[in-house]
Amino acid sequence: MDAPSANHSRTPCQPWAGQNGWSPASPPGPPCDPLPGLQHLSLSSPSEQRPDHDQPQGSTPPPRDHGAQRLVHDVPTWGQRRHIPPCSLPLVKEGMQPCRVQQMPFYSPHSPSQGMCPPPQPPYTHRGSPDGPLPQHQKHDGSPSLGVDSPLRATVESAHAPPTSPASQPPHWTLAAPSRGAINDFVPDAGAAAPDRNVPPQSPTSRYGLDPELLPSAVKVIAEDAAEWEGKVFVSEALSRLPPLATTSCLIEDRGNASPLAIRSASYCVPCEGQTALLSRLPLAALLTPLARLNEGEKPLPVSSEAACVTGCVSCGASMCPAMGWQDCGQRFSCPFCGTLSEVPWHHYQPTRGPQGVRVDRDQRPELSMGSYETLGPHRGEPAALILAVDVSASAVRGGHLEFATHEIFTLLTSLNSEDGVRVGLMTYDSRIHLYDLSPALTRPHMLVLAEAEDLQLPVREGLLVPLQDCMHGIHSVLQLIPQFSPEGGGSGGGPVQLPVRASLALLQALSCPGKLLVFHTAPLVETGDTNSSSGFFGSNRPKSIFQPSEPAVSLAEECVRQGCGVHLFVLSQQDVGGAWPGHIPYLTGGALHTYDHLQGELDRERFSADLKRVVETDTGYKAELRIFVSKDVRVSGCFGLFLPGASPGRVVMATLNRSTTLAVELAHNRALEETTGVAIQTVLSYSTQAGCRRTRVHTLTLRCSRHLQDTFRQYQAQTLLTFYCKKIYCSVLERPLQELREELQTEVTEALASYRKHCCSASVSAGQLVLPQYLRALPVYINSLRKSEVLLPGLRSSVHQRLQQRCQVLAMDAAATSAHFYPLLLPLPLSVDAAALSPDPGEALRCCAASMEPGRLYLVHAPLTLLLWVGSRVPACTLMALFNAGCFSALPSGETKLPVLENRLSARVRSLVHALDSEAPCARKLWVVKQGDACEEFLQRHLVEDKSPNGGASYADFLYHLHVNSVRLLQ
Repeated sequence: MDAPSANHSRTPCQPWAGQNGWSPASPPGPPCDPLPGLQHLSLSSPSEQRPDHDQPQGSTPPPRDHGAQRLVHDVPTWGQRRHIPPCSLPLVKEGMQPCRVQQMPFYSPHSPSQGMCPPPQPPYTHRGSPDGPLPQHQKHDGSPSLGVDSPLRATVESAHAPPTSPASQPPHWTLAAPSRGAINDFVPDAGAAAPDRNVPPQSPTSRYGLDPELLPSAVKVIAEDAAEWEGKVFVSEALSRLPPLATTSCLIEDRGNASPLAIRSASYCVPCEGQTALLSRLPLAALLTPLARLNEGEKPLPVSSEAACVTGCVSCGASMCPAMGWQDCGQRFSCPFCGTLSEVPWHHYQPTRGPQGVRVDRDQRPELSMGSYETLGPHRGEPAALILAVDVSASAVRGGHLEFATHEIFTLLTSLNSEDGVRVGLMTYDSRIHLYDLSPALTRPHMLVLAEAEDLQLPVREGLLVPLQDCMHGIHSVLQLIPQFSPEGGGSGGGPVQLPVRASLALLQALSCPGKLLVFHTAPLVETGDTNSSSGFFGSNRPKSIFQPSEPAVSLAEECVRQGCGVHLFVLSQQDVGGAWPGHIPYLTGGALHTYDHLQGELDRERFSADLKRVVETDTGYKAELRIFVSKDVRVSGCFGLFLPGASPGRVVMATLNRSTTLAVELAHNRALEETTGVAIQTVLSYSTQAGCRRTRVHTLTLRCSRHLQDTFRQYQAQTLLTFYCKKIYCSVLERPLQELREELQTEVTEALASYRKHCCSASVSAGQLVLPQYLRALPVYINSLRKSEVLLPGLRSSVHQRLQQRCQVLAMDAAATSAHFYPLLLPLPLSVDAAALSPDPGEALRCCAASMEPGRLYLVHAPLTLLLWVGSRVPACTLMALFNAGCFSALPSGETKLPVLENRLSARVRSLVHALDSEAPCARKLWVVKQGDACEEFLQRHLVEDKSPNGGASYADFLYHLHVNSVRLLQ
């Protein structure tokens, strides 16, 4: 790590000045140029409070000048800025002379018709990109003047500023065409970004001289929210306020509104007018996790029989919820989702009381008083089956790992509770299918060979799926014989992955039950189907994308969805190069793909055992149907996630789903909304349990409406927006070019910041001031991390299989895991045994950049799919001995490893932290030890999201600078 030179000394952070604002002091001088090359940005974090929606209308609002949080920094002259190139921005007009930008008038709350007075000329800019290096032909002539009187100040809106007037008028700015060098004219140069493998992580340096340490911090936003809500109770009421962040652990009390763990809205204040929603440039969306796991200490969802619950709307099919409006003393109710009046059946009738028309039995019925509840259906179906398919081809038998795999399978089956009535089936396959009759009446299992792979016909049905408690002896005998199988033929080829999937479908269809299929595959991966047909990659007229599944894979996945069969594929011989990617069918059916390297090493075997146990023991819903209802004045315009899309975005059918399965929905206005009624969102999930019980889980969320655009902006959360954008864009990669999606994402965020600056600023700001909504301070760093992710911007060492796998894994994540994936936790570890007495706390996380890492420290980088342990070159020898049993830095091995079990407090604390973080991950992870200056340090640099990434992605400071400057240009 290089120490900062004298020319790059940092300005100390200023203390807080007031409860809700940065220091209001502003340096004298004319308004600044919006395109200066800036070296220091002194930012502080506000001690913000959440919006108080219960403030009486007669109260006096705070002055608008105190509603913004500002900070000021000094900018050295051009002669003092060594090695800082001039700013690089898209060219607006060739030959334009530099000019000064005048002070921008703000949108007054008392003058709805007031417009913006643009300056006579836009600033001079250079064609460039936030990604990649600066153009070589760029010169200093004509660059903006960089004087001490050109400060850049950042303003973050406080939650206490009064709302503005209705922003129903169209914007006063338009987006320039791409050919004119507009904000979406960004072409990354990933090839020029290959780093030197022998160079350790460097301190991040902005191309425009901004100090990244002083920019808005996602770590501080998370820490402030945790300090406010950690361990406390959030009451979820009708038209409730903004909930805690998804990364904050707190108790949720349901008082008529669904928990944010089940439904989390992007904004908890919806604009009344569709034009106002378009003006914000931010999506109206929600995240749905129907089977969300409750936090420890929360009450379980109430469960009642379907017949005992009050019947919902017979017109649209929505379930009963607190959002229904009662009329005629309880004889009828009005549905907010379709506006129809429905009669109450006589056996469910109860009178109402009070001016609000509340039923007298409201507190005794969860469907009338709670935002989430569950009902039991009258009919019980067949219990779900567990089918095991083991590859016994020549390559599998010669690999030498079948003995360990079969032993782990039998160990796991032994640990299952046989009283649950789990039915188990077993098959092996090469180029043929081998089924086993496990009937307890037989002295030993019988093998049934199906030689016809295309048209599978089951000779018998009895004994193919048997309760676990009745077939343990038969399964054990078959698993013992599998490693001794003689390979068929002399080649190494075997059957395709689709072969056991088709056989399992035939078995489940014959017995009319859902199930979970576990395939243990070793043979080389091949693509099935007619490769010469016009539906191939090069013969189709569809847009081409490496992320698109083949038509045979989609057809087979559709059959699995109809039957409720979730596929989990364990590829025991990892193939990073060549071969077809086999993950489409597993992920489209609610399963997953797990890859290993022949299970030869101890670490691979431990990971295989952990993944196998997690897959079998995870609570799963089968044959699920999710219906989404929204208020009659809005509609569901899109639904994004890991599922096969249907005819309507408001209805999703899935083979299986679990506690973390999350979908994103986008809403749009049909007509204007009323502030008094608000907006209601309801999800109705019908699914089957492992035992075959048919259940329906209902979640209902009501949101307030406002005619003020400022209220909508202040009720957005950055983590929710990140998750929505991620799911939408990762689904769009199937049809659209990656560069177009990256540019569109940056354009949307730029236009949103420009709209907020124009219509919602609570004080007059100059062009050099960065203005961000209070709860969107972390949005730029999140969006930049998404833009330069491996899926959208591949690096030189990114394989196609890795990108396909990462896309599906991230699509299945909830909001908390998604935010941790795009902004990993950087945790400092103790160096001594005495310091280890204080357990490392994730709340003490540092900014995710190289400048936060010191050569004399240890750091743990935690992301849902990755766990890295970085060791500085100056870590004391006693620490290396206590933690790694290594005498010096050079003797420390790097790469995939396992911490040794040593009898000291430092080793125990670090291993305990690693175990706690692994328990939160969606899959078993490898622990990578990265030494400073080692060749594998590039892997660490991909996770330092505030720095420029090895694949050419822009640093956080450069990206934020471009967002600010381009948003100012849109208003000129």
